[in-house]
Amino acid sequence: MNLNYKEFGTGFPVIILHGLLGSLDNWQTIARKISELSSGSFKTYIIDQRNHGKSPHTDDFNYELLSADIADFYKQQHISKAHIIGHSMGGKAAMKFTLENQDLVEKLIVVDIAPSEAEDHHTYIFEALDAANVMEANSREEVEQVLRNRIGDDYTTIQFLMKGLQRDASEKHFEWKFNLQGLWSHYEDIMDGISANQPFLGPALFIKGGKSDYINAGNYPDIMELFPNNQLAEIAEAGHWVQADKPNEFIEVAEKFLLG
Repeated sequence: MNLNYKEFGTGFPVIILHGLLGSLDNWQTIARKISELSSGSFKTYIIDQRNHGKSPHTDDFNYELLSADIADFYKQQHISKAHIIGHSMGGKAAMKFTLENQDLVEKLIVVDIAPSEAEDHHTYIFEALDAANVMEANSREEVEQVLRNRIGDDYTTIQFLMKGLQRDASEKHFEWKFNLQGLWSHYEDIMDGISANQPFLGPALFIKGGKSDYINAGNYPDIMELFPNNQLAEIAEAGHWVQADKPNEFIEVAEKFLLG
């Protein structure tokens, strides 16, 4: 699998994986800041995972495949070891890869997700995206209005989704950057938990949004079981998109962990 990516800086590799319905564009600012840290030297890679952005769109989608895609990326970039940062779905992909390839990961940062089977946070979003019927839409405003009618006043989510809207190759129609139907058909796979025969004993940092319940008392034991050498950092007033809500605080926490 040849994944679309961008890279910044020089030094020890840091690979960043976006969440469901996102793309590498969501992480460009963070990736640049990590590559420019005055107290460290990192080469950051941001990747469009399969069925997202400019990477291939396929009928198959699960964490085994996402993990294999990361392994391919290591080989293509001649990476022997790296830090990995993953948000939400990207966090689960990062956990899966780390557990299966422990000698390839130095430190792991997981943003606002646990390895457990997740609750349904997205069915209403997929339904809203489908209802937008973007191929027939005449303007971005028309698409956004459908999302507002379906999702309500959750402006953060609507703004995030609108970043995934683009003109198609003909420039006559709109399309989503992600494979909407392919991802929706594999939603149960996306919600699946991550398991392993052995835990990852290396350093792992879990960053929780203070206003998010994706990491909670009920699933924290699963983190402890698979990643016993973990730290948990909570960033106050941040929701599920921690790095977007509180970028400076996120960089501060990540820098301390990566350079500690």
